[in-house]
Amino acid sequence: MGLTSHKVLALSALISVLVVAGTVWVWPRLAKRSWAAVFGRLGTIVGTQLAVMCTLGLVANNYFAFYSSWDDLLGTGNDGPVNIQSQLSAAKGQPGVQQISNENVRGANTVGRDPLVVGKLEKIRIPGASTGLSTEGYVYLPPQYFQPEYKDKKFPAAIAITGFPGDAKNLITKLNYPSTELQLIKDGKTNPTVLVMMRPSPAMPRDTECEDVPNSTQAESYFAKDVPQAIRSSYRVAEGAGSFGVIGNSTGGYCALKLAMKHPDVFSAAVSLSGYYKAADDATTGDLFAGSKDRRDQADLDWRLANLPKPAVSLLVGGSKEGDGDYYPATKKFIAAAKGSETKVAAITLDTGGHNFNTWSRMLPASLGWLGQHLSVPA
Repeated sequence: MGLTSHKVLALSALISVLVVAGTVWVWPRLAKRSWAAVFGRLGTIVGTQLAVMCTLGLVANNYFAFYSSWDDLLGTGNDGPVNIQSQLSAAKGQPGVQQISNENVRGANTVGRDPLVVGKLEKIRIPGASTGLSTEGYVYLPPQYFQPEYKDKKFPAAIAITGFPGDAKNLITKLNYPSTELQLIKDGKTNPTVLVMMRPSPAMPRDTECEDVPNSTQAESYFAKDVPQAIRSSYRVAEGAGSFGVIGNSTGGYCALKLAMKHPDVFSAAVSLSGYYKAADDATTGDLFAGSKDRRDQADLDWRLANLPKPAVSLLVGGSKEGDGDYYPATKKFIAAAKGSETKVAAITLDTGGHNFNTWSRMLPASLGWLGQHLSVPA
């Protein structure tokens, strides 16, 4: 049973109830003045606490999706070679993505239906030609990709990045990007866009903050160069200005803004949902900058706006006034710093909302619609 399985949660809850009931049952027998009774009481208290904490931990993990599997939790996942069903065609001399499996487009009355109607969702592995990195992710091709009138057309694309240490699958199971875009297309609120859904680090379990780490993982180059190259080599994705965007939540939101601001020639628009504005620095990141203040400043988005030419990109920042830490004051500062420049910043501001999938789900339709409208449209 998987870590996020409802059966695991139900089993843990049942064990917790039985342990608590057992403690109540045996407690009178342990009310003695002896070392055996003392250790017995301590054992029942510790057992009860562990059982209840495990259940609460599973509830929190299922809601926030900190870890998507036992391998993620234990750090035993293998992000190395996989059994490949097929390799998509690629341009000569360019590495294409490797298709692992076809997935269902989740949502009412969409499972197993024609790609002409609901599009297509594929699980893929994305190789990095320049960095040597490789990660698994998902690509969603909208219905228009398969419709005869678009057969010779190329589409804009957007990289969607989840928070750390989340898995790319969270963008499907928790936020459901494919069905959100599908509904937006049906409602005429966005343009058909190829979605590439990924986790925020190509070097798990380390949090790279989408940074080129000196003498180590070149995560920034992977996202800004290798991923667009691999996607264009395997799918009908447009080139040139306005053809690629990036969107993310939490760590993914920070990555989205940084990638667009540092690589406006690649990403013309970016969306950050509850993202922050400077690289995290903790046990999961280690020293990302090899002690260099200059490199750390370069990764600070407020510093970039204050000290470097402001890039000509469109940014959307979304979050809440209350319930999401210091997001709101930090965002007000960021918007003010970009005002009057070529860096155009729009905002979605909720009155309340935590740093969680519920808050991001509320903002996703408007955010994804905005992003699609800021990318090129197939003629």
